[in-house]
Amino acid sequence: MRMKMQEGQSLSKKTITILVPCYNEQESLPLLFDRMDSLVSGSKDFDYSLLFVDDGSKDKTRELIRQYSQKRAYVEYIFLSRNFGKEKAMYAGIRNINTDGLVIIDADLQDSPELIPEMAKLWRQGYDDVYARRRTREGETWLKKATSRWYYDVLQKISGVEIQKDTGDFRLLDRKCINALKMLDESERNSKALFSWIGFKKIEFLYDRDKRVAGKTKWNYFKLFHLAMDGITSFTTVPLKIATWLGGIVSCSAVIYAIFIFTRTLMHGIDVPGYASTMIVLLFLGGVQLLSLGIIGEYLGRVFMQTKGRPNYLIEEEKLKSNDD
Repeated sequence: MRMKMQEGQSLSKKTITILVPCYNEQESLPLLFDRMDSLVSGSKDFDYSLLFVDDGSKDKTRELIRQYSQKRAYVEYIFLSRNFGKEKAMYAGIRNINTDGLVIIDADLQDSPELIPEMAKLWRQGYDDVYARRRTREGETWLKKATSRWYYDVLQKISGVEIQKDTGDFRLLDRKCINALKMLDESERNSKALFSWIGFKKIEFLYDRDKRVAGKTKWNYFKLFHLAMDGITSFTTVPLKIATWLGGIVSCSAVIYAIFIFTRTLMHGIDVPGYASTMIVLLFLGGVQLLSLGIIGEYLGRVFMQTKGRPNYLIEEEKLKSNDD
């Protein structure tokens, strides 16, 4: 009788996969492993499994994941053939999720795994997307915080979809959200935008974000800028990108030069009749044209990448329960 009750309790447990995208995280993985083991072994309400997706690491990340998975049936992994980017690495993981819920968390432990049970309680109350909003962000510069806030303010104003501010990839998603995300196979991905686009019943979970436990962030400002452009172009056709790099530089130079010519004309007179006004008009129109071409090019480039039909990622090695005998 007792055995039947235990089996019934086990069957009633909800299953959650914790997806961990990795890229050169050999320094933080041992600490992550210990905390994940504590989470899994101490759970009475949920059955956890771990899915590591390595995005072409060049250090010992893959070796550490292999060793970790050998004696743990709840650990799976996917190793991509090269570095495709975090967005596509997450998509590779999402496409291989078969549990009731999914939690996405980074390997650097800025987002605490110990918060997952608290998020799961909200999930059990009927929410489909429990997104973690950062109350504080330790270890990040004021510039990064400010630019992030400005970006989300702009995106919120021009988008027809409600965008969650001060959030990252750390969240718990229900099965219906997972199935929806599997359908979105676009090549230029911005997961934060896609999480908002799919909708479903969402709730905010406030937390304090920690510093990285080891290593350095892989997100420089160039990558963040590219990610921001993906988010904007995924949501609107409004020309929000004021200029491409080349168009912006040329346009600024054109304006500065136009002011210089105009000032020199006022101070020293006209060298050639009509020269000043002609140069100002030409430079201004040339700058506007470059800006317009740059904006069109951004959208056209994304259409070009999508129409190629190439897979978002390629798998070099994997260990998945569905593939194990």
